[in-house]
Amino acid sequence: MAINLSKGQKISLKKDNGSDLNSFCVGANWGAIETTGLFGGKKKKAVDLDLSAGVFDSNKNMTEIIYFGNLQSAGISHSGDDTTGDIDGDDGLDNEVININLSQIPANIDNVVFVLNSFQGQDFATIPFASIRLYEGTPERVNNIVATYNVSSDAQFYGFVSMILGKLYRRNGEWKFSAIGEPTKDKKLEQTLQTVKEKYL
Repeated sequence: MAINLSKGQKISLKKDNGSDLNSFCVGANWGAIETTGLFGGKKKKAVDLDLSAGVFDSNKNMTEIIYFGNLQSAGISHSGDDTTGDIDGDDGLDNEVININLSQIPANIDNVVFVLNSFQGQDFATIPFASIRLYEGTPERVNNIVATYNVSSDAQFYGFVSMILGKLYRRNGEWKFSAIGEPTKDKKLEQTLQTVKEKYL
């Protein structure tokens, strides 16, 4: 059963059978904004959200940013930039996906923090079915959903274009996930990750 994450909730990365969840995806899904045309017809406006991850070492120094301009790191990979969202409605797959393999993340890394930015400054309140989920599978196939976080139904994100989704953190040699779910007043990715460093590590 997938967990519906709430703000501040922590989950253990264990499978139902008790074994460790070592390889999984964090995906962001969203739709296009429907607008009314000049003569009353409906039009779809593309939405460009960017899912990114800041990688921090045990001294809280950021060692790397995984985003559409840097797709690959040790144990972490990004599916690439989606600049439109689901124009024709939700297709069941996430638009941008970061794949995690915990066993390949270097030993000096203690936190991987996931953030979402609206590249063109479109308010989260206007974006249909924006959501985040943690699941087993690939960008093209969802095998087992572990946890979901519904952004579009949460009024706290209205008026914002940047948010901190959650973080993977290492404690006593074991990885866990914490849903942060906080909007920030930042406009750009670098600013959002600076807020992460100052407030959430």
